[in-house]
Amino acid sequence: MKTKCIAILAYSGCMGMEVFGLCDTLLLANRVAVAINGPSAPLFEVIVTSLGGGNVTAAGGIPIGTRKPVARPDLLVVPGMELSDRHACTAPMSALAPEVAYLAKAFARGTPVAAVCVGAFLLGDAGLLSGRRATTSWLFAPDLARRFPAAMVDPAAMLVEDGGVATTGSFSAAFDLAMHLVRQSASAKVQRSVARMGLLDDRRTSQAPFIDTRMLARPEGAFAASVHAWLGQRLAEPYNLKQLAAAFHVSDRTLLRRVKEETGQTPLAYVQQARVGKAKVLLESTSLSVAQVTERVGYADVATFCALFKRNVGQSPAEYRRRFRVISQVDVKERPA
Repeated sequence: MKTKCIAILAYSGCMGMEVFGLCDTLLLANRVAVAINGPSAPLFEVIVTSLGGGNVTAAGGIPIGTRKPVARPDLLVVPGMELSDRHACTAPMSALAPEVAYLAKAFARGTPVAAVCVGAFLLGDAGLLSGRRATTSWLFAPDLARRFPAAMVDPAAMLVEDGGVATTGSFSAAFDLAMHLVRQSASAKVQRSVARMGLLDDRRTSQAPFIDTRMLARPEGAFAASVHAWLGQRLAEPYNLKQLAAAFHVSDRTLLRRVKEETGQTPLAYVQQARVGKAKVLLESTSLSVAQVTERVGYADVATFCALFKRNVGQSPAEYRRRFRVISQVDVKERPA
């Protein structure tokens, strides 16, 4: 099989782990393939490039030695960048305009591209997400969807590939991208060996178990923020659209329209998201049974809630608890009334 040339586009402020994690995993794949198959051409040639060549300073002040761009790599990867605050990606990053232009030209010449984490915003600025499915860090997925409405953003996906454009979830998904490339180029035996040697979970498909809705940005519109606050105080109560509309002195239709305009989701979708988020916290930090958690978040039927939880998180409540349970000497237990 022909050696694949993977070019990584480094730039000032990029995340070094996303560069080196990809480099080192593919280097490991080369070594494992030789150990298993005998002497042969390497699976990958990985080249760290920058527009000017020479050293670039990654996030945290770490210097990275780079080469000038190569003519036609088999894949061009752009890592994410350090963000100074929660809203740093809500507008184009003028300092990276040359990199954005380079990505657009490379793709126009026929080079497939990939982005790790918030590197997806650079692909969006290059016009490469329009009409395509995409993902990014779950924390910034709503911003990506707002910035690039022509993209179909899946905040839960770990890796999405659509029409020569690949995007990944948050930070450590650089390893998921690496394993995706290994799957494409190596045997199942090599793939399994690389995953085991690197302690990598090559079956990760979703960011959903890691999403913490408390960390997501609050809606910018005052009306939706008030609606969310009202609903948040009543999560354990049945959802009632008419009661909600009456509380804000508007019609059902007006309430749905205004909340959707300000947040991109319906009040019911918010309630379901908030209930799943609260259930995650209870499963992580208490000894409450799944039935008790179900009741605490406003559901009467355990099966209905478990189906909703699995649809949103990708795991059952019991599976989620086993993976994320906080170990402590004193658990919060159900107290008698």
